[in-house]
Amino acid sequence: MSMRPITQQISCKASIGWNSLNGIFVIYKPALIHFLSVRETIIKNICKDLNKMNVRPPTDYVVIEGNTNENMNVTVRPNYADDPLVVGPRYQERDITFSTANLLKPDTCGVLICGINHGNSLIHKIRESKPARCYRLKGILGQATDNQFKTGKIVEKSTYEHVKRFHIDKICASMQSSHQKKMFELCGVDIQSQEAYELAVQGLIRPADSRIPVLYEIKCVDFQPPEFTLEIVCINEYEQYLKTLVHELGMEARSTATCTQVQCFKYGLFDLQHALLSKKWDMYSILDNMRLCRKILKENDYLIEQTSPTLIENNK
Repeated sequence: MSMRPITQQISCKASIGWNSLNGIFVIYKPALIHFLSVRETIIKNICKDLNKMNVRPPTDYVVIEGNTNENMNVTVRPNYADDPLVVGPRYQERDITFSTANLLKPDTCGVLICGINHGNSLIHKIRESKPARCYRLKGILGQATDNQFKTGKIVEKSTYEHVKRFHIDKICASMQSSHQKKMFELCGVDIQSQEAYELAVQGLIRPADSRIPVLYEIKCVDFQPPEFTLEIVCINEYEQYLKTLVHELGMEARSTATCTQVQCFKYGLFDLQHALLSKKWDMYSILDNMRLCRKILKENDYLIEQTSPTLIENNK
């Protein structure tokens, strides 16, 4: 989407750009980069773009001199205490507040939902609504590492020629079935009962305890031995949990497997097509993306629809 008329306007006056920087936007976080590095880069780029605009000039220093019982002289002088050469740029990194709905760890790449300034309150609401996340996991058969990821040291090698596509599909179906059974067990209902059916038709069952990972769907979308790709839909996941899924799949296949990529390709309503690449982490692109995100949320009534999910109460 284009915002040329608005960006042309804010290129003249920094205050207009600053007042527009309140909302959420979506970026693509590369792998092997820490979130804090991403945050620092974005904030620096925004401050740099703002300070290149027409910023507020230094205020004048008014001096009243003379005897109080006579006519006094009023003199206007340059106020060096308000000069950017003394106090620094008008817009500085500490002026910007920044948060994310889904904190991606260093080894994970993909969609990252960010909020800036007043948009942080919206980020909190999105996080609390517990939207489903979609991941693409790539793995390689025949080897295992000490950290279950490609960056680790290989500690075991095994054969994989006996592993076929239907083996992977069968294991994925078994994993998905066991997780679905676990969801209903946490609710205290029989998966074969009418109560379980009524619970399921209400939508995704979300755990009340945010520490419990729930796997809704897992399937193999590509198999080119020794490499394979899984797509999963889950909630409350964490990076090591996703790596462990690949490791467990290798063991179930009577082999070994190591995760080579963890990519979040969808978070709630936002997916890869909405995300800004690192070359677009500038203020103008972010403002364009904010408008797109507002439109998506408004069209889908996201916050209204998602704020009352079915929760799993842990009865154990």
